[in-house]
Amino acid sequence: MDNKSKIFFVVFFTLIVGSVFATYYRYVVVRDYIIEAEAPCDPYSESCFVYVCDPEAGEECTGDPEEDTSYYKVIHRNAKNIPLCDPNDEDCEALVCPVGEADCEISLCDPEMEEDIECSDPVVYTEEHPIEEEVIDEESEESDLEGSAEADAAEGDASEETDVISTDTEEVIE
Repeated sequence: MDNKSKIFFVVFFTLIVGSVFATYYRYVVVRDYIIEAEAPCDPYSESCFVYVCDPEAGEECTGDPEEDTSYYKVIHRNAKNIPLCDPNDEDCEALVCPVGEADCEISLCDPEMEEDIECSDPVVYTEEHPIEEEVIDEESEESDLEGSAEADAAEGDASEETDVISTDTEEVIE
């Protein structure tokens, strides 16, 4: 091999090793890359992407359209800013964009931009699924109060009955 070929191979392999090292450093050590993930979305206030379970695709569905439909938004965030925690944990803020973070963006569904994707409309969703939490909470509190009053009365009656029974048995024993 002549001198030029040796120089070429040395330079070529040096560039390959340098490229592998630089890529390893960027992706593994510094974690400088963007992650795209699906985050939970509130269809009452945001235009969300809609996912419906498809049993024909081999997915396990419940058969109930309400339970088989989920709403999500897409978050793009730099991996170095994501905390190392379980995203399903309440305290983990992996799928949240903090204020002022440069490489963080939340993408909501836009029907004009995405033609083949189903989007939710907050106004229509609110009309179809009215929020009944306040009514349910007030009714459950009233029923809890009535139930506890009835339980207290029943306990009082039961204790009176046991007193009567015990008194009767005492008289019989004596």
